[in-house]
Amino acid sequence: MADLHLVDRIVGFLRDLGLPVHEGEVIAGFLPGIAIRGGGLVVDTARLSHPGDLLHEAGHLAVMAPAQRLQADGDVSSDGGEEMAAIAWSYAAAESLSLPLEVLFHEQGYRGQAAWLREHFRESRQGRLGVPLLVYFGMTDSPDQERDTGFPAMCHWLRPA
Repeated sequence: MADLHLVDRIVGFLRDLGLPVHEGEVIAGFLPGIAIRGGGLVVDTARLSHPGDLLHEAGHLAVMAPAQRLQADGDVSSDGGEEMAAIAWSYAAAESLSLPLEVLFHEQGYRGQAAWLREHFRESRQGRLGVPLLVYFGMTDSPDQERDTGFPAMCHWLRPA
């Protein structure tokens, strides 16, 4: 079972950004205890394995165009570009929440690439996976405008129209 204090922190953050998050039963989904329904997240805390997965799934919603986000239902990760943007967004969110990268990029996720992703976001100073798409979507400044973490500051947490 997931750390409920951490789940509450993440859910509060997502709601503050304007992403709908509801508690409910999630029997089947891409990730245990999380489903995308009606443009928002449904969280089943009894089945949720990794709280950081909430940030990744929220990242998918956040990088969608607003009209697409409102209609989002089910598995939304078929576009490789949006997958990279969701990863970058979730990293920015984890940094904003001061979460250890192990919470976001946990060993049971990311098809065996969690360690590589942690290293990439900790060490890479020559561009970040997904950041060019966040810039293109109007969600962050140019990578040249990096804050202390070496990651551009988010100017819009949800993709503008």
